[in-house]
Amino acid sequence: MTARTPRTYWVAGTAVLLALLFAAAATVAAANGDPGAARPLPGPAIPGLHSPDAGFARDMAVHHQQAVEMSFIVRDRTEDEAVRTLAFDIANTQANQRGMLLGWLDLWGLPKVVAEEPPMSWMGTFAGHGEHAGHGAAKPGALMPGMATKEELEQLGAASGRDAEVLFLQLMTDHHKGGVAMAEGCAQQCATPVEQALAQGMVDAQRSEITLMADMLGKRGAAPRG
Repeated sequence: MTARTPRTYWVAGTAVLLALLFAAAATVAAANGDPGAARPLPGPAIPGLHSPDAGFARDMAVHHQQAVEMSFIVRDRTEDEAVRTLAFDIANTQANQRGMLLGWLDLWGLPKVVAEEPPMSWMGTFAGHGEHAGHGAAKPGALMPGMATKEELEQLGAASGRDAEVLFLQLMTDHHKGGVAMAEGCAQQCATPVEQALAQGMVDAQRSEITLMADMLGKRGAAPRG
């Protein structure tokens, strides 16, 4: 892991928490009639149900949940310290980010699941251009681009040692590539500044981890898939 990866997530997460704390403090002070309290400034409009902000929060929460699941699986399938450390970092970071995304949906009064909304439909044509074109469609059996299938998760759970390490690194590389494409979509299209900042932090950190995982695969005589 590079030193900048956890720091990138920490900075983005801190910005989110500070924004929420300041907003809550201003609201409480105003409600208590504190004459010395500054009235809260008008904030940005609450995102709509099908906005990029809401769609990204819903989809990335699901995407992150699988990364956490795969990380916990490989933790019990290998004794390799480097892989276990990477898995811990991914699980910890993405679980925390998932909590932020779901928390925003609660603050906005929006549902965490919209039955009639296809995954990543909020991205529009963004996923079909340039660098994102290869991540615009999920493989058969996967919910979103980059996500593993049920069969792949079962295969990971049945593997051990080097086989588990290689499969995990390959699956997580694919997962990160799909996640980066989605996070870039939010960084470009979301209207909520703290969410844009978090999305850009995801892009930077996951690209760094993709490079790291390619190196880890090379040391095991393997390579990323595709």
